[in-house]
Amino acid sequence: MNIDFPIIILIVVLSYCFGSIPTAYIIARLKGVNIFETGSGNMGGTNVMRALGAGWGWLVVAIDIGKGALAIVVARLLLSDNIILATFLGGIVAIIGHNWSLFAYIVTGIFKGGKGAATAFGTLILIVPLHVVAVFLGIIGVVLLLTRYMSLAVLIAFSVATVWVLLLIYQHTLPAEYGLYIGLIVVLIFARFRGNIQRLLDGKERRVGERA
Repeated sequence: MNIDFPIIILIVVLSYCFGSIPTAYIIARLKGVNIFETGSGNMGGTNVMRALGAGWGWLVVAIDIGKGALAIVVARLLLSDNIILATFLGGIVAIIGHNWSLFAYIVTGIFKGGKGAATAFGTLILIVPLHVVAVFLGIIGVVLLLTRYMSLAVLIAFSVATVWVLLLIYQHTLPAEYGLYIGLIVVLIFARFRGNIQRLLDGKERRVGERA
């Protein structure tokens, strides 16, 4: 199959731009808060929850999920003859864009973003069966209910999702290429959450509901 490099480049650019939309920064700024100077300084939904309340935080999470899903939908439309490559490029680049936001850099001079969990979940919605999505959300809910640690909920949910995706690949339910995709996602997430992991081990991690 011939690879249309102009289309590939367009997918990369658009996916990065979608991911780079600094949702948490924009919403916090509208409420008079600089999210980079509040709480953990992370440009994500959990930090917005601490700064502005649960409603605003979950709005950020929902939009960030949408960024990941949108990147894959557009990529698949542009590269409809190679859905797997479109999905791979659209998803990974959108997560990278969220984690290292060009738009945030242009506005603030800070070349960073969030930790990519919500955007990564938005990409998984379009890859895995709905029952996997449901279990993923169930794990998030149960861990939050028991511990109120969002970071722990995210890490456990993505770990379970990784094992499940590999099992589905083994059962020939998903293409083998998605094994590399989920592997890259998990590496990105665990790398971005390394500070949270250390705080969890030290007993210093902040819980959902605590104010910034």
